[in-house]
Amino acid sequence: MADTTRTGTGARGGVPPRRAGWRSIGPGIVVAATGVGAGDLVATLIAGGRFGYTLLWAAVVGCLVKISLAEAVGRWHLATGRTLFDGWRSLGSWTTVYFAGYVVVWGFVYGAAAMSSSALPLAALFPGALELKAWAVLCGLVGLVFVWFNRYAAFEKVMTVLVGVMFVVTVYLAVRVTPHLGAAVAGLVPVLPEGSLVYTLGLIGGVGGTITLAAYGYWVNAKGWRDTGWMKVMRLDNRVAYVTTGVFVVAMLFVGAELLHSSGIALAKGDRGLLDLGSVLAQTYGETTARLFLIGFFATSFTSLIGVWHGVSLMFADFVGKLRPSLVPEGRSAEKSLPFRAYLLWLTFPPISLLFLDQPFGLVVYGVIGALFMPFLALTLVWLLNSKRTPAEWRNGAVSNGMLGAAGLLFVLLCVQQLRDLPW
Repeated sequence: MADTTRTGTGARGGVPPRRAGWRSIGPGIVVAATGVGAGDLVATLIAGGRFGYTLLWAAVVGCLVKISLAEAVGRWHLATGRTLFDGWRSLGSWTTVYFAGYVVVWGFVYGAAAMSSSALPLAALFPGALELKAWAVLCGLVGLVFVWFNRYAAFEKVMTVLVGVMFVVTVYLAVRVTPHLGAAVAGLVPVLPEGSLVYTLGLIGGVGGTITLAAYGYWVNAKGWRDTGWMKVMRLDNRVAYVTTGVFVVAMLFVGAELLHSSGIALAKGDRGLLDLGSVLAQTYGETTARLFLIGFFATSFTSLIGVWHGVSLMFADFVGKLRPSLVPEGRSAEKSLPFRAYLLWLTFPPISLLFLDQPFGLVVYGVIGALFMPFLALTLVWLLNSKRTPAEWRNGAVSNGMLGAAGLLFVLLCVQQLRDLPW
């Protein structure tokens, strides 16, 4: 069976270190950066703007849920030596049918959304230089070229730099708005204000929770971590990832609580809400702060773009390689394979047509398939990691089963809510 995630072991890929250290981490930073998009930050800002610090506890719980999910994905890859799609395939042909439909339709629509999100801050930073659609096309093409010509090691370094930019900007903004720490601590007590259920579910399940969680195991393998000797390193890496995600979320909740809640300012939904925030920051703290925020906005959006371009293309290469091994020969880098590059092209060129349509075709189908993915991921992980497919030593314990079961239930509730909100 072809190893479709083989990308070379790199400097530390061969022999696991005796102790898990900071110098070993990497895939976690990638998954954190990819999973937190502009839309997630807007959702967090709106929650902070509506309810102040009251839902801070939900953001913390959300990070714990994602730690459990990503740890389960990484544990499957390392404990079994098999990819996640290989595990899904062992559950029956229905998983192959679902994944094929999901990855094709989702990629088509996500490509346009990612390009648009990356273009918005650039258009605001350089007014009049290019039209928004031109910026979007340029972002897509830059992402394509970067992922096409670079392997995982270079990709990880660029993602780390962009995460650094995101971190500096979000923490700076959180400090700049002068948060009330007493109110923030009180927000760690679980309460549900009237009308907050949807926002609470979104904070717990939405931020950092996409197909990129499933891609985490592929990045773990791309780093050169391929057996249980890397388990401690993977778990440290995963925790760092979602502590980082937690910092982003808490920082933006602080901004929403202090800057929006106290003044009653409402942001537009979607990525354009961040442009609204840029205007508020300019009026309150000056143009320099606003421009710094737009740079962080771009880093947030562009990491999601190139992260999906790389990670989901690896998953697609594995999907095709399991069905047609000759297309991803064993010993050859998946990043140079035909399926990997074909999916890169699919993410880039067909979605460009959506940039010129007011109502993209297939939006409802995309919404349905997308809403079903996170319950699919959580519940199939419970199935795989409690079966004989996983060595006994690395199967789920009570805590893992509890967290993954709760995540599955949460994502089912979110799925129902998303389906109700679709423009049927």
